[in-house]
Amino acid sequence: MKFSRTEVLRRLCSQIALHRPIIGAGAGTGISAKFAEEGGADLIIVYNSGRFRMAGHGSLAGLLAYGDANAIVKEMGEREILPIVRDVPVIAGVMGTDPLRRMDYLLAELDSLGFSGINNFPTVGLIDGRFRMELERTGMGFGREVDMIGLAHKRGFFTCVYVFNAGESSAMAKAGADVIIAHVGLTVGGSIGLADNDAMSIDKAAAVIQEIGEAAKVINPDGLLLCHGGPIATPEDAAYVLDHCAAVGFVGASSMERLPVETAIAATTRAFKSIATVRTHP
Repeated sequence: MKFSRTEVLRRLCSQIALHRPIIGAGAGTGISAKFAEEGGADLIIVYNSGRFRMAGHGSLAGLLAYGDANAIVKEMGEREILPIVRDVPVIAGVMGTDPLRRMDYLLAELDSLGFSGINNFPTVGLIDGRFRMELERTGMGFGREVDMIGLAHKRGFFTCVYVFNAGESSAMAKAGADVIIAHVGLTVGGSIGLADNDAMSIDKAAAVIQEIGEAAKVINPDGLLLCHGGPIATPEDAAYVLDHCAAVGFVGASSMERLPVETAIAATTRAFKSIATVRTHP
């Protein structure tokens, strides 16, 4: 079911009015989407990294040349996620730096498939150092993602965007982004996440999120601020961060589908293996 930008924002604002957090859930499979909806997710986001993540690989595989990111999202949405979700807006993660796509045409395709919104993923915001500089210098930088979100906004899509600093936050707000998602790094925990000591502290994350949100508010006072990643891996982590900054919700991907699956399947298998043999067989 497709929702207009106005309808999505109305639904999100109603959660704030009820003093409930806005929760976005990444879905790399149909069953993830089905039960994220049952659990009360406000947004379901389709990332190409979800396919790699749920195949047992690290989420950063979605940033590498292991597949056509935009084609993967189109296929996942059309054949796995959109047929399953009944009453939650589904958001497409779009690789805005893709030099082999006409973005206006791609956005029209996603619109016709029934996506209600657009997110900028994979994002070069996760890349830093010399490689990031070279991407920026050769026309494949974050500005291309900003331009893509601007096109999506003009087309009437709801837009929720990943940003990593105040400058990117301001640029996305100027492009018309409805929701700023302060991304504080790859999620910790589990078999293919960061170790806790590799991530920023949770207090540092709250401070970064606050700074990102303040930069966007200068441009768009009505915009919403959410958070994602890094040390925010559990409901308790999210509760702590939301209590220490102006964010009104959380977007989870690994934390919503990978970590629960890792623990539940392992625990269930161990439980079956612990069954006592009641008799011996010849």
